[in-house]
Amino acid sequence: MLRTPSGGAGHGTAATDSGLMSIGTVLNVLRDEFPEVTISKIRFLESEGLIEPQRTPSGYRKFSAHDVERLGHVLRMQRDHYLPLKVIREHLEVMERGEAVPLPALGRQRDGDAAPEAAEGPTAARIGRAELLAAAGVEEEELREWESYGLVTPLEDGAYDAEAVTVASLVAELGRFGIEPRHLRVMKAAADREAGLVDQVVAPLRRHRNPQTRAHAEARAKELAGLTVKLHAALVQIALGVRLP
Repeated sequence: MLRTPSGGAGHGTAATDSGLMSIGTVLNVLRDEFPEVTISKIRFLESEGLIEPQRTPSGYRKFSAHDVERLGHVLRMQRDHYLPLKVIREHLEVMERGEAVPLPALGRQRDGDAAPEAAEGPTAARIGRAELLAAAGVEEEELREWESYGLVTPLEDGAYDAEAVTVASLVAELGRFGIEPRHLRVMKAAADREAGLVDQVVAPLRRHRNPQTRAHAEARAKELAGLTVKLHAALVQIALGVRLP
């Protein structure tokens, strides 16, 4: 079982007095190291039992410093090692028992394969089909259906971009609410249009002869992508008349 911090949460202002944080505050803390983390990602990790934030009487999540530290550890293991959530959960349980255990390197490199070039960096990370299925907790038939709708797309070598884990996990989570892959085509089309807009803005920088300018293009693309995601989320909330905790 995960250890839940004690004290204060869910009793008026005690949550604030005890140093507990809202999910929005946690997001801001994590984004210094993990700029692409989202509220949906945090909620998904909670649904998978990797964290157990406290709740106020009205249902709002309240995170302790231990929860935030644990979240950072989970995100780091996903980013640097591309481990399935089951493996991460087991690793955390061993750590909390005070035992030391090395991290297996899944999805990075197979025996006998050449090491990736340093210039490629973490953006060149790949994950295999088996690791993707394990991380999302789905069967082969489901993955094939997602691929048929363009929600998850393999690369030329048959592997997947590491971010496909996030996409697959979210598609699976939405499926628990009765939202089928065919319903998500509109989201994929909207994402493609938003990506096209960002690419149009940064394309001149990417074609520049100066390497520093080209590097700046990638940073600008990430910044614009983050802004479009925030705008999209805000517009959906306004359209639904809801406010995320």
